[in-house]
Amino acid sequence: MEIMNRKARFDYFIEDEVEAGIELAGTEIKSIRFGKCNIQDGYIIIRNQEAFLLNASIAPYKEGNIFNHQERRTRKLLLHKHEINKLNQKVQMKGYTLIPLKMYLKKNKVKVLVGVCRGKHDYDKRESIKEKDLMREQRKSLKYRNN
Repeated sequence: MEIMNRKARFDYFIEDEVEAGIELAGTEIKSIRFGKCNIQDGYIIIRNQEAFLLNASIAPYKEGNIFNHQERRTRKLLLHKHEINKLNQKVQMKGYTLIPLKMYLKKNKVKVLVGVCRGKHDYDKRESIKEKDLMREQRKSLKYRNN
């Protein structure tokens, strides 16, 4: 089970990546195991020397009861203090933000890959599209040569 934020790789230059744990409540882990979450619109803020994941959607568990969780609640990320300080210093620089790149299971624990990102301009995005098209054409030509 792996939830990717593909939009982040298109919209941002990723400068650095950090793996973080996430504090979950109740039935959230079951929804994540079934792949019922979305981190496309999520972002991370640092407040009072703690990191929080905002605007990430984890759907309520279908079999849950009255103790089911809220879909878009703020979730605390589990990082060491020196990692939070390092991320905070990078975010203070102009144009940098923290984006969740991937959510996955590692030894039955949910981890979030946090990216220190800088936004792309429209011309950078067009360049990325050109590179992808070029790579796709090269793979096609190699495939036809091998057959």
